[in-house]
Amino acid sequence: MNKKARFFVNLAILTLLIGIIAYPKVKPFLFGESSSAPAFQPQQRSALQVSGYVLSPMPVREMVRSTGTLLPDEEVDLAFETSGKVVGIFFEEGSFVDEGDLMAKMNDRHLQAQLNKLQAQQRLVVEREFRQRSLLERDAISQEAYDQAVTELETLEADIELLLARIAETEVRAPFDGVVGLRYLSEGSYASPSSRLARLVRTSPLKLEFSVPERYSGEITPGFPVNFRVDGFLEPKHAEVYAVSPSVDDRTRTIRVRALYGNEAGLLMPGRFASVNLQLSETPDAIAIPSEALIPEMEGDRVFVYRSGQAEAIYVTTGIRTEDRVQILDGLSFGDTLLTTGVLQLRHGLPVELDNRDALKDHEVVNNEGEAL
Repeated sequence: MNKKARFFVNLAILTLLIGIIAYPKVKPFLFGESSSAPAFQPQQRSALQVSGYVLSPMPVREMVRSTGTLLPDEEVDLAFETSGKVVGIFFEEGSFVDEGDLMAKMNDRHLQAQLNKLQAQQRLVVEREFRQRSLLERDAISQEAYDQAVTELETLEADIELLLARIAETEVRAPFDGVVGLRYLSEGSYASPSSRLARLVRTSPLKLEFSVPERYSGEITPGFPVNFRVDGFLEPKHAEVYAVSPSVDDRTRTIRVRALYGNEAGLLMPGRFASVNLQLSETPDAIAIPSEALIPEMEGDRVFVYRSGQAEAIYVTTGIRTEDRVQILDGLSFGDTLLTTGVLQLRHGLPVELDNRDALKDHEVVNNEGEAL
């Protein structure tokens, strides 16, 4: 390509570039459009539809919820204190027995024979001691001779007491009133101290054992009322704390508590699971908001309130928490309109529109359809 051709090519490219740059500026003159028309029309933000309610005083109860287990008032595995053959069982499984009732008997014929022998000797020794005492009063014998007779009598009585104790070891008696469970031995079987005869349980009253966080150690004391529920029973049961562990469990950081429940009708059984509720304190005139209205952030907890058609973010200080509400200690006042829906879409200064203003005048909560809840 010669120099003249190259010149015309460059000139054409340059002309094309100038035309592209100048076209927007000359377009209004070419097509009659007004240059005063705005190039961009900003869109106005539409108000967000939200629900809210006016804060008013309401009671707040601090509740502690825990899980517990029903325990028998007394419970023991019945067993013999010695080894031998079982010759009698005197209870029925599942029956009620009184304290001191004979539950089972082991063969003690050899011990009874020894007892009869010692008791026969005891009668002779008692008569001898009486004669020796009479002679001593008349100075017919020495004091040493009388002391020997007394020692012989005391030794024989001690042998009898020892034998009676060994006979008692062949018997199993109820240590307290209660219900006897299933039997594990039969008549004629050989038993030892490690052989379990049955389990005796006292089910009235029952103990309710549960744990509470360590921060409540000073509030829950003996006499504190406890409400609990058991599956299968609609009505809550009432118990009373009688003992609190003096130390904190270093693994769970909780304190073990026990309460007594009368169970006079015997409807509840030991070992059942219980849901425990304890009311620690009550604030009659508090600011309490729904949990879903509270937004936790790094800087703290905040909520949104309605101010002059806009959402205003306010950081608050929280107190007692219940299942669905949170007490506000600082940041809100009675009469503020708290926004309860759309909280994740709200921003400070965002235009908002309340669904139902009439409900707010009556201090009622409103839903998205404008109906009072």
